[in-house]
Amino acid sequence: MPWSVVNDGDGMPRIILTEPSGSSAEVLLYGGQVVSWKNDRREELLFLSSKAVLKPPKAIRGGIPICFPQFGNLGSLEQHGFARNRLWAMDSCASPLPPPKNQSTIDLILKSQEEDIKTWPRSFELRLRVILSPGKLTLIPRVRNTDNKQFTFTLGMRNYLSVSDISEVRVEGLETLDYFDNLIKRERFTEQADAITFDGEVDRVYLSTPGKIAIIDHEKKRTLVLRKEGLPDAALWNPWDKKAKALPDFGDEDYQVMLCLDSAAVENPITLKPSEEWMGRQELSTVLSSYFSGQLDPRQVLAGK
Repeated sequence: MPWSVVNDGDGMPRIILTEPSGSSAEVLLYGGQVVSWKNDRREELLFLSSKAVLKPPKAIRGGIPICFPQFGNLGSLEQHGFARNRLWAMDSCASPLPPPKNQSTIDLILKSQEEDIKTWPRSFELRLRVILSPGKLTLIPRVRNTDNKQFTFTLGMRNYLSVSDISEVRVEGLETLDYFDNLIKRERFTEQADAITFDGEVDRVYLSTPGKIAIIDHEKKRTLVLRKEGLPDAALWNPWDKKAKALPDFGDEDYQVMLCLDSAAVENPITLKPSEEWMGRQELSTVLSSYFSGQLDPRQVLAGK
């Protein structure tokens, strides 16, 4: 299906996906990372930091990095694991996934490497299918245990999303849920708000979340919907002004136009026996939001109306 490989000579081969309605996506082999997703009006839907470092061995601040075999700092490995810092390859054997039909699709694979086995002595295959279709971007990660003993991991897809103004954004679908607050030593709380809005730094992992979460962007009159399977948790992150200035690969004002809403398996790590495979799925889509008495109706948004 429509895709091409571009190599600008910087050692960062990228795959460009396109589809007939006019949307596009860009995927780097470094990190297996989607770094751009544009709609049919050529509007960028993902956030990429103005100070992002686009060369190894740095992780790329933006897009959709794959956090494996560890999400966050919940373990002994580097923050968010090592998969986002490795060079992936095209996967010529994507079975048992069905072949794509009328979609722009690319399959990538990362296998355990000698340098990783020193810190995480496990043998694995991590596969990722990226699917671009009109109004949607779908990612399907799969992990296969190719070791002779079982292993356990956590995983997340960190979705850096572009928003018009973080102070005008609300997130629906996480009400009444428990969450870990990473700003308060991972203390556990229950969400009390009817909708989540932002006026300061947020770093939370919501637990046992629904399969559908909506980000309502009032200024753009657009709602971005995250649907997910096999990834029960959801992380929210925005560094706000002080933390943004302290991060070397993050622009001082970038926090105003981004929000991370991540699909993750964190609270209950995934265990695979030899030869077993785990599969997750997330779908990002956008819908136009209409105003009613100056407000968006989140019930209609979450019902898909």
